[in-house]
Amino acid sequence: MEGIWDINKIQEILPQRYPFLFIDRVISIDEKEGKVVCLKNFTANDYFFTGHFPGKPVVPGVIMIEAMAQASIIGYAAIKPEIANKHPTYYLGKVEAKFKRPVGVGDQLIIEVKKEKIVNNAGVVSAIAKVGEETAVEAKIMFGVILAENSKSQITSTK
Repeated sequence: MEGIWDINKIQEILPQRYPFLFIDRVISIDEKEGKVVCLKNFTANDYFFTGHFPGKPVVPGVIMIEAMAQASIIGYAAIKPEIANKHPTYYLGKVEAKFKRPVGVGDQLIIEVKKEKIVNNAGVVSAIAKVGEETAVEAKIMFGVILAENSKSQITSTK
């Protein structure tokens, strides 16, 4: 499965780095539909498996939510490249998630994110993360976007 964005392009957009970068490849982007499909491979070498849970390792739910949030930012960057190229700060807002199945060592998580509403300073997306044809997590994710020159005035003026 060849991606349209490799890890180098992903790192141009996402501020996270190992071990907190949870997107390995972008498989497809449809700017018109506001849809992005990303991939995350989980291996026995992932740091969180040693303690969650020894003998029966499971990907923590918060890691899957973070992967979905990172895929959301990639979707935002595809729709609003003029803002994303300025390297804004992204803030995770509200997340509503339903976990359907565990994800473990050797699983490949396919994350599909579709915009519900994207504006310059925020976004709302629906996301589904699957292992094969099985849904692992469904979520609605809301996030904020602040450009560096606006960050102080926007943060301090919210009273």
